[in-house]
Amino acid sequence: MISLEHEIPQNIRKQIAIMQKGEITEHFVYLNIAKRLKKSPENQKIVQRIAAEEKGHYELWTRILGSPAKPNRLKIFWYGILNFLLGYTFTLKVMEAGENRAQINYGEIGKFVPDAQRIAKDEEAHESELINLLDEERLNYVGSMVLGLNDALVELTGALAGLTFAVSDAKYIVLSGLITGIAASFSMAASEYLSSKADGRPDALKSSVYTGIAYLLTVAILILPYLLLGSQRFAALGIMLGSVVLIIFFFNYYISVAKSLPFKSRFLQMLGISLGVAGFSFLIGMIAKQILGIDL
Repeated sequence: MISLEHEIPQNIRKQIAIMQKGEITEHFVYLNIAKRLKKSPENQKIVQRIAAEEKGHYELWTRILGSPAKPNRLKIFWYGILNFLLGYTFTLKVMEAGENRAQINYGEIGKFVPDAQRIAKDEEAHESELINLLDEERLNYVGSMVLGLNDALVELTGALAGLTFAVSDAKYIVLSGLITGIAASFSMAASEYLSSKADGRPDALKSSVYTGIAYLLTVAILILPYLLLGSQRFAALGIMLGSVVLIIFFFNYYISVAKSLPFKSRFLQMLGISLGVAGFSFLIGMIAKQILGIDL
């Protein structure tokens, strides 16, 4: 039984209607995510449980308002894309953050619907606890991805920056970058495998694969500007450095959301190291070209 202290004003009803629509939308988002978790029954049960609680929130607001609401199909589609590209943990954490921002409405709503305020807050806290129980495989290999990504950014950014000044023909820059990048990716993957194996980890092979893939993807992104712009190697260098900033930004944002880690300090540290090495390597390229008198 829902208790109402007195008649709900129109502005409060509008706030409730917004949350009502949000709850039924997120109910369907959770159901869609749960359908893709058949290979992970424990995670599937957790997400299905959250979906059921969202449905309960929706029914609560519907009883108060006396009329149903339609879900936001565009938002359901968007979260489906996020889930496909970035995984369910990241998607659910983004949704949870959205719900937390919406809690500012509960203070006013609670003046008119005290039972609704109490139930909603209890259930939302419960959802946060459930989301923290999720165990997504890719997040268990964040260390391996960071190793491959960071090593590729530091090594290849520095190499390409140095080559850009030392070599005038972009084809040689691309060739050198590819050889260096591909060889280094296999080297890093092998090192990660041997290190994990020495530590007695049963997932040594999978860990090395994550390291190698992260390295290779970074290599492809950094070399692409030189392939597309050809002789305009300094423009390619600028785009490559911009790509480095974006890669570091999005990767650290993903990790900070998915694993609830601080973003700013990690981003600035990784950015400073990568761009610092690039600047130092560019300087070495200038000096080497002058001393050796090489002009390719």
